[in-house]
Amino acid sequence: MDGTVRAWVDGWVVSRGASPPLVEPWGYTIDVGTAEHVTRHVLDAVNDGVEERTVRKVADAVTGEGVWLKVFADPATVGGWLGEGWWVAPDPGYLMSAPLTAAAPPAVPDGYRARVWTRGGVTRVLLTAPDGSWAARGQLAPTGRTAVVDQVATSPAHQRRGLGSFVMRTLAQEAVAQGAERGVLAGTPDGRALYEALGWRAEALLTSAKFMGTGAGR
Repeated sequence: MDGTVRAWVDGWVVSRGASPPLVEPWGYTIDVGTAEHVTRHVLDAVNDGVEERTVRKVADAVTGEGVWLKVFADPATVGGWLGEGWWVAPDPGYLMSAPLTAAAPPAVPDGYRARVWTRGGVTRVLLTAPDGSWAARGQLAPTGRTAVVDQVATSPAHQRRGLGSFVMRTLAQEAVAQGAERGVLAGTPDGRALYEALGWRAEALLTSAKFMGTGAGR
C-alpha cells in the first residue's frame, strides 16, 4: 500500500522516541520501553490484505504483558482472531493521509497564545488559554518526503473553537517547510471528522490490542 504503513512507523518512532523499527516478515517490531507499552508489533498489511493466520501467528507468540499489536483492519474481525489475555480497543482507529502543500500561516485563535518549537527532530505546537492553562497541542515528525502527525489533542474546555484546525494547519506548514510532501497519521474516531474536514483521507481501519496476560481474559 504505497508505503503508508512504513511511513507512519518511521515517523511514529521519532515522535515517541522509540527504537528504530525491526523489520519482520509480517511488518515491524518497535521497542517503546514503558511498563504499559513495552513493545509493539505493527502488521504491514491493510484492509483485505490482512490475513487471519498471520495475525494469529504474531499474537500467539506474545507472552509478556504490555505488548501491543497494531493491525490495519476492523477490530470486530481482528478481535475474534486473538487468544486469551488480549484486550482489544472496541472502537477502530484510522490510518489517514493527505497531500501537503504550502499555504498562508493560520491565524492564532483570538485570546490564545501559540508557541511552535522543534527539538530532536520533532516539531510541537502548543496553544494556551488566556489564563495560561493548556488548550490544545500536537506534534510532527518529518522523515523525508513524509511527515507523521501525532498526539493532537484539545482540552474539553476549549473544544469547538477551531483550535484543532489551527494545530493541524500549523503542523502541515511546518512539515512543508521541512521538505515533506505527504502527511500520515493514526487518528481516533473523535479526530477523524476534524482531519477529513482538512482534506485527510482514511486509508484503513486500525485495531489496537494489548496483551494483559493469560489470566486477564479480555
